This record gives sequence, C-alpha cells and structure tokens, in this order.
Amino acid sequence: MAARIALFDLGGVIIDWSPARLYSKIFSDRAEMDRFLSSICTMDWHTRHDAGVSFAENAAPLIATYPQYENQIKAWRGRWMEMFDGTIAGSERLVESLAGRGTPLYALSNMPAETWDEVYGAYPILARFRQIVVSGETGLVKPDPAIFQLTLARMGGPSPDEVLFIDDAPRNIATADALGFRTHLFRDSAGLERTLILEGLL
Repeated sequence: MAARIALFDLGGVIIDWSPARLYSKIFSDRAEMDRFLSSICTMDWHTRHDAGVSFAENAAPLIATYPQYENQIKAWRGRWMEMFDGTIAGSERLVESLAGRGTPLYALSNMPAETWDEVYGAYPILARFRQIVVSGETGLVKPDPAIFQLTLARMGGPSPDEVLFIDDAPRNIATADALGFRTHLFRDSAGLERTLILEGLL
C-alpha cells in the first residue's frame, strides 16, 4: 500500500526555529549564551510549554533561582518570534506541490498554545494544511503515542500505513514507526522529495 496522506512536523521541517537565533542578539558572549541555553532555558524546560504550561508559570521557578537572568528568561516569551526565520529551504515548495495534487495535508507539532496564533499568522504556507494538531492545545507532546493516536482520529481515522509522517527528531520517528506509520526522518528537502516520489505522493 502506498501513502495517500502526508503528516508534517513544523519546526525544523517547515519552519526554521532556533532559540539561539534570539539569544545571540541578547548575549555578547557566545559561551555565556551556550551555558544559558544548556543549563537554564533548556529544551527540556521548553517542553513544558509544548505540553500546555504557560510561559509565565514555567519562567517563575527559573527567575527565582537565577534572578540575574530574569530579563533573558522572560525574553523566551516576550521575543518569541525572533527565534523564527522563514521556512526551511525547499519545504514550502514541496508542500505547495502536494497541495496542488490534492494530497491530504496535516501537521503535528510540538508547539506552545500560547504563541500558536502568532506563528500561524506569520506563515501563510500553514493554511495549506487541513488541520494542525498543536501539542500545547492537547496537553500531549511527541513522542507520546497518545498524540499520534489523537492525530489519526482528527484525520478521520486512516490506517497508519496510509500516512507518511515527516519529522526531524529520531525519537518521534521511532514512535511513529512502532505505531505503523510510514516515516521519513527529515534532513533536507532534497531527501524528502525523493521519499515523496517513492511513496507516490509526487
């Protein structure tokens, strides 16, 4: 059976997102920025936003522990959109090509609910997706199998082997594989285009 539905991750696949993009403006010392992102505002800490915790609630314990970095911690929310810089090279073209062929397009993203409207409004390509499941709105976060099951239900209940899931995180791909999805570990748009052709979607 060939894939008939494409299910995309957003950050790192469609949208270019990097906290370092913002914090390189805030810190003049690269080593200090690296320490801040690896030990204070870490990706594990940020995952709580993806799970639905508000930025203010998540920031409060960090500010109490690191009061000298209060402004930098608050910038994670206050300057959120400065972490973004357009779309990943080639990905927007592939989404447009799939849409032009009438391929059912969906997205499943670990993303805070609090900032989702800003992100959606900044990227017109996101309107090509029939539905986008945002982790912060569900309280579930990839790679939890439950968010994949929820996504299938919202897509109308297709069999996982009808769906090509595209993500840049190996652990998310591993969960999707275990659930029976067809998968593509995204590294660049050229590799994704090859997979889309092999799957008969392009």
